[in-house]
Amino acid sequence: MRIVIAHNAVTDADAPDERDVLVQAAAVRAALAELGHETRLLPCTLDLADVQRQLAEWQPDRVFNLVESLGGRGRLIHLVPSLLDTLGIPYTGSCAEAIRVTSHKVFAKERLEAMRLPTPSWVGPVPADLPGLSPAGPAGADPSSRFMIKSLWEHASIGLDEASTGLCEPTDDVMGVLRDRARHLGGACFAERFIDGREFNLSLLAGPNGPEALPPAEILFEGYPPETLRIVGYRAKWDESSYEFHHTPRRFDFPPEDAGLLHRLQDLAARCWRAFGLNGYARVDFRVDADGQPWILEINANPCLSPDAGFAAALQAAGVSYTEAIDRILADARREDLPPASCGTQPVAAVSRAPESWRDHLPPFRYEARSDDPARVRRLAEATGFFNAGEVAVAEELVRERLAKGAESGYFFIFLEFDRELAGYSCFGPVPLTASGYDLYWIVVAPGYQGQGLGKALLQETERAVRQAGGTRLYADTSGRAQYAATRTFYDRVGFRLEARLEDFYAPGDAKVIYSKTL
Repeated sequence: MRIVIAHNAVTDADAPDERDVLVQAAAVRAALAELGHETRLLPCTLDLADVQRQLAEWQPDRVFNLVESLGGRGRLIHLVPSLLDTLGIPYTGSCAEAIRVTSHKVFAKERLEAMRLPTPSWVGPVPADLPGLSPAGPAGADPSSRFMIKSLWEHASIGLDEASTGLCEPTDDVMGVLRDRARHLGGACFAERFIDGREFNLSLLAGPNGPEALPPAEILFEGYPPETLRIVGYRAKWDESSYEFHHTPRRFDFPPEDAGLLHRLQDLAARCWRAFGLNGYARVDFRVDADGQPWILEINANPCLSPDAGFAAALQAAGVSYTEAIDRILADARREDLPPASCGTQPVAAVSRAPESWRDHLPPFRYEARSDDPARVRRLAEATGFFNAGEVAVAEELVRERLAKGAESGYFFIFLEFDRELAGYSCFGPVPLTASGYDLYWIVVAPGYQGQGLGKALLQETERAVRQAGGTRLYADTSGRAQYAATRTFYDRVGFRLEARLEDFYAPGDAKVIYSKTL
């Protein structure tokens, strides 16, 4: 195959963490050559038109995406995969949306919290200029907590070192510290409750039967005095002359008493893969507190592939060669759900129905509402012809409620899109005052996509999300009118049980029909 290796353009003046992408590109290129592929390097800048021109000139079969930033800005990491989506070119790693969400660390933490996955409480971000984010973070943080100030977008432990940790004590003005530090941390930052304990990371690699969790790695802090903060900061990663660089080795061998913890870390990492719709390869970073409770710090959708980095070390511990891993990442680079497109100037037209290959390559689900979703949901609900004006307004309002209040709204969404066209969605949430009951508020499929199993796919993903959140029963209400006969048949067919029929509930002659399903 003809493969373009895309990476962020760097200069000799750039910091070591930026220049490391050249090491990755060289290693990946050597592995692809060993596998018999023809390759070309493509340094990417903010001039995306030039990137598009070069892709059109070479017409690659695949792009191996190593882009970590554009113009030195980590927050732009998703732009190149977004361009590749538009051009219909398959690329390695996770899709643009998964990269965007995981790179925005507060967005990622909000999704973790929504999916009932353990992540430390937080405050911020500052500035709070994006929809759906609360400047105060989640409620319930321990007032005695210490907080670590972290960049919102930038990775590679930017701004995190022993001389400048930004560690806030309980008596500090956290919001004031955030405002002061933001300009030094890529323009935006947040405060995360500091977990004093062990540090682990777990790498995942795509395989023919789904993602494989590689052996967990623990970072050791050798010779650190008791008063020294045990964190993997910038110096530990990039400054070869520093004490931290030489005294933070990783280990893969553990005593038998750690077996339960290691199994839980692998399970949590696999759940993160599913929750964020990851592909190819990834890494999940953890801290484990004194009680043995793991806490998810970050999900890295495109971890460093340098031969001396943690991902390569995990491959070695698993007995997987670097070349085999690159081959598996390349094999997972499928975007056949996108219609064919050349690398011309015309955008890909929206499809009017699911491609024939969707059953084999369902696009990743999206779990976070975006600012344009209220209008899109309204248009979808109107297009079905099923719902009256009041019902359409409620569908739109629930999305706005989620954007305004996040998980505290009690409404959770799963969206399914083909080439940016909303094909369907579900809305669900916990039933108040119940231990584990969940309501299925909406499940809607666009007319052009109906009759192809997408409703069942959305329901299955909703049930998985509810189970993952600890739910055991799912309830669904619908109308008894003849218009809703197909809806009632659908619930019967997918395992719901009729629990009650409340006559004249919505209006005279319009009953409320209640279904339930044990998960």
